[in-house]
Amino acid sequence: MNLNQIMTDLSYFIPEMMLTGILLLVILFDLFQKADTSIRSGYVALGGLILVTIALLGQDVSTSVGIFSNMLAVDPFGNFLKILVTVGTILVMWMSFNSNELKNRRVGEYYTLLLTLVLGMYFLVSATHLLSIYISLEMVSIMSYLLSGYLKEQMRSNEASIKYVVFGAFSSGILLYGFSLLYGLTGSADIFEIQAALSAGTVSPALMMVILVMILVGFGYKIAAVPFHFWTPDVYEGAPAPITAFLSVAPKAAGFAIIIRFFNVALSSAGNPNMDAWAALNNMDWQAVMGILAILSMTVGNVIALQQSNIKRMLAYSSIAHAGYMLLGVVVADQTGIAAVLYYAAVYMLMNLGAFFVAIHIKNEFDTEEIEDYKALGYKAPVLGVIMAIFMFSLTGLPPTGGFVAKFYIFRALIEYGDMYFWLAIIGLINGVISLYYYMRVVKAMYFGKIELPETVHHAPINITVLLCILAVPLLFAWMLGDPLSIYAQNAVQFFVK
Repeated sequence: MNLNQIMTDLSYFIPEMMLTGILLLVILFDLFQKADTSIRSGYVALGGLILVTIALLGQDVSTSVGIFSNMLAVDPFGNFLKILVTVGTILVMWMSFNSNELKNRRVGEYYTLLLTLVLGMYFLVSATHLLSIYISLEMVSIMSYLLSGYLKEQMRSNEASIKYVVFGAFSSGILLYGFSLLYGLTGSADIFEIQAALSAGTVSPALMMVILVMILVGFGYKIAAVPFHFWTPDVYEGAPAPITAFLSVAPKAAGFAIIIRFFNVALSSAGNPNMDAWAALNNMDWQAVMGILAILSMTVGNVIALQQSNIKRMLAYSSIAHAGYMLLGVVVADQTGIAAVLYYAAVYMLMNLGAFFVAIHIKNEFDTEEIEDYKALGYKAPVLGVIMAIFMFSLTGLPPTGGFVAKFYIFRALIEYGDMYFWLAIIGLINGVISLYYYMRVVKAMYFGKIELPETVHHAPINITVLLCILAVPLLFAWMLGDPLSIYAQNAVQFFVK
């Protein structure tokens, strides 16, 4: 690689270089802060992420390119996910400033780890080589382990981190073994060269299916799909609440990004991931495997969520179910399905972060995470109650909320793809009905039953109210504003082709 090529590649790498510089700046800045002023490091990190978001929005991705010997891709697909991850991180940082769990402690390293995690997700959504995929996946995982155990003095936080590490090491080992078999089978770690080798049709379908399952273990762990979900409830309950909210959306979106990119490129028969519809390798129906994962994730997540009394554990199992809904779009495996997944990921970020942020504020003010203790919340804190109800309606998928529009796009993609996937849409609808029970249980606790009207009314601070409104209002008008976001998502389904 000559100097001109390196400079050209670096010109496409500006957001990542900016993020790295901000990360180093936060580390140096925090060295000069006392414990009671280290929150300023968070302000520096937040300001830096806003600048990175502007850089991402201004980046020219009209021409998809591969950089650093095609280890990474710069394309509309990756750009969409980077913006989504960055916006989610900005919202989580905003809420972190108001979290009681993070008060009275040095938090410079907290924001440093968070920025490093974002950088890892940038690499993950752009990775086009087995080495870059694995390294970025481990970068995301290790930062997640550290952040989930950030409250070192709390037993459940330590337990969450240890469980996360154990399950993560196990899944990473299986993923790496699958990658090694794939490399030995094709003679290359470049996913474009892997596609060319596999499309020759000389590979045993049985062996390829074994490799595929191993790779799915690693990817499935990252998105918390069943049966790779066992770490999720304990980690979500034990991690600091802002990190729980973050883990439920951003790494999940990045995990879906690498699943889509890998299968859309490496296992495409035609070698062109940008066509209207693409098929898997001959004699290997991997969509059936994805369909089974989707059904298991939706059903197990919803059924176990019915039994939860803790709001964080309920939302943890709910996130497993939503991973199943998004997997339905991956099953379709064409531009319509992938655009539906991107749209769903954006809407899910709004409604799930919102639900967690309300739970965080209630924990701060009323010291409870039990759904039963939400009794009369709609009267004790009217604004919080209404906003939480909006998030619950949207997570259920009731019209006219954004959750309904997102599920509509997923089910439409299934039905349009062919009658063979109509049954998956039916199962998805049934699971939506199941989820209605536990989401509405929160609304019931807030507004119905034997309720004694409170003597005083609680009003959340203005910055918290503004943040929650930013998340809730778009969900109410998604049925009117759905087209701009869906068009943006459709335009983002353009992958780099070597």
